[in-house]
Amino acid sequence: MKPHILLIEPMMPFVEAELEQGYVLHRWNGETLPSGVSIRGVVTGGGTGLPRKLMDALPDLEIITINGIGTDAVDLVEAARRNIAVTVTRDVLTDDVADLAMALLLSALRDLLPGDALVRQGLWGSKGLPLSRKVSGAKLGIVGMGQVGQAIARRAQAFSMPVSYFSRRDLSLPGIPFVADLKALAEASDVLVVAASGGAQSRHLISEDIIEAVGPEGLLVNVARGSVVDEEALVRALQDGRLGRAALDVFADEPHVPQALTTMSNVVLQPHRASATIETRTAMGRLVLDNLAAHFAGTPLLTPVFPATVPAPSAPVAAREAEPAT
Repeated sequence: MKPHILLIEPMMPFVEAELEQGYVLHRWNGETLPSGVSIRGVVTGGGTGLPRKLMDALPDLEIITINGIGTDAVDLVEAARRNIAVTVTRDVLTDDVADLAMALLLSALRDLLPGDALVRQGLWGSKGLPLSRKVSGAKLGIVGMGQVGQAIARRAQAFSMPVSYFSRRDLSLPGIPFVADLKALAEASDVLVVAASGGAQSRHLISEDIIEAVGPEGLLVNVARGSVVDEEALVRALQDGRLGRAALDVFADEPHVPQALTTMSNVVLQPHRASATIETRTAMGRLVLDNLAAHFAGTPLLTPVFPATVPAPSAPVAAREAEPAT
């Protein structure tokens, strides 16, 4: 008998077609669960996750497959306590996230959006733009040196940018210094890129003090999670001129973005789309399907947050989720 699966967020057509073929698929309508069925698996996205009330209403749940690398919206401690497997789609989106981080950096420092607007509005020749900032040679600090952070570092080095980083530990990376003090890293950087994972352990890691340390000539780029940056402090610092520029793909309360950010010419905004390429979303969808298939076949999961056979941890799981998401 086919397992019953609950789809929380829409997926690519080929993924939904395979889910319908291999399982009894139920689409979450945001209100009521299907009655009289035993939901054994959930397919969701990193932003939506699985609300705790909904998790509690699924007593037979065995696996939560996340189409993304964020686990903020899933109660991992409760999942571990109930022996529910949780998988993410790490590894396959590293390049896209790193690419977008560099695109945001380039766009913000070189004022690409104001230049684009000038040309589109027919003002080229009658109105000038202030000089932008040079990218090559700018000092880059990276917060979070997992796979994404290291991929950003490789790209930045191709632009002759000196790179240093702050992370949970010194990874002894050749030619890339580890800085144990986050504020010191921010003070020494022309650009600070946030690539650390979300979760309770990193909430507002980029505090007002860190934002101020980046400085009135500096740029803050966030491709991690909106919760990692104190968004209210960020807005104030930009308004007051204590931070020079920001380039953001993620926000604290998506899809809601502070109105003030949308009116600032020194801010570049994207709608959380770092992994939004055909190639990567296809690979992510395939990994979701493969993890589900592995679980119900009784074979090892491909990309688990933690195995379903591991008992509930004595310490919060938040610290354990950090590395896969960076």
